[in-house]
Amino acid sequence: MFINSLSISDFRNIDYIQISPSKSVNIIFGENAQGKTNLIESIWLFTGCKSFRSKRDSELVRFQKEYAKNEINYFSYGRDQTARLIIDRTRHAKKNGAEMKSPSQLIGEFYAVIFSPSHLCLIQEGPVNRRKFLDTALCQLRPFYAKGLARYMHTLEQRNALLKDIQFHSELYDTLDIWDEKLASYGAAVVCDRIKYVKLLSENAGQIYNGLSSGREALSIEYVNNIGLYSEDFNEIQAFLLKRLRETRREDIYNKITGVGPQRDDLDIKINGISARKFGSQGQQRSCALALKLSEANIIKEKTGEEPVILLDDVMSELDLNRQDYILNHLDGRQVFITCCDPTVLNLSGGKTFHIEKGCLI
Repeated sequence: MFINSLSISDFRNIDYIQISPSKSVNIIFGENAQGKTNLIESIWLFTGCKSFRSKRDSELVRFQKEYAKNEINYFSYGRDQTARLIIDRTRHAKKNGAEMKSPSQLIGEFYAVIFSPSHLCLIQEGPVNRRKFLDTALCQLRPFYAKGLARYMHTLEQRNALLKDIQFHSELYDTLDIWDEKLASYGAAVVCDRIKYVKLLSENAGQIYNGLSSGREALSIEYVNNIGLYSEDFNEIQAFLLKRLRETRREDIYNKITGVGPQRDDLDIKINGISARKFGSQGQQRSCALALKLSEANIIKEKTGEEPVILLDDVMSELDLNRQDYILNHLDGRQVFITCCDPTVLNLSGGKTFHIEKGCLI
């Protein structure tokens, strides 16, 4: 999979940019706040996932403009294809000229993996970031996972609302059985997919981290299931989650929130058996995050047969030459977009460079 051409209009600070990128490495360079990350972000949105920077789509439109328009011509599944996004208060998508009901229908049509400095939060911060990483990766691989996750989160919201109302309406207590059964079924599907994915992730990331550390350190990743059951069997997870929901019901009513389920799960990331979050150096944590994202790309290729587009936002310059060389060699055969302030710090031959200033190519 690779992009043949990209055009961006009125997206964040970008007035209009049109490029025909290389099928290998593309360097997007310029000073800070000139639009480099905006270009990377515009590509990411074609995955059908939300922005990795903004919660509101309206923030993506250039100041005093009514809408933004991004278009790509790309090659995947053996043929040239097109996709277009119109963004006003929300996003509107077209693929090969056909209107899509939702931009989320682009999930599974165009694959990309993004790594930016903010992804250090995968290692340094709380579990919400690691769950988001897992869910985003799985949504790209399995569009049905995205639907199942949305169904689980909606049911969780309904149950939490019920927990708040029970103190005023005791007759609602008996309805918890119905919600618990639904939540256990939907939650078991989420947990089952996550556990299977983390097994692949640990294998791939371990090999990549071994290369990044020149064989000096070992990376391991485990799924931390807060119900205390580690199984890939859906029925077993469902039964156990239902049991735990019933056991913790009184506590949930008191706290007015559901205390067990995949919304509380985490990843345990270790270097040589020691927590990377608690004891890893800055360099080790950065290498861990890179290994996670690069292994995500490997799994997409393994499961779909398509090479994802790789988006590296302002990360290469902070790595030593050995790590830079390893990453670039590992990305051989993939289309890569790299943002940086000074392209001379990267030891590259071939590919294309694009200089951005004030949201325009110069």
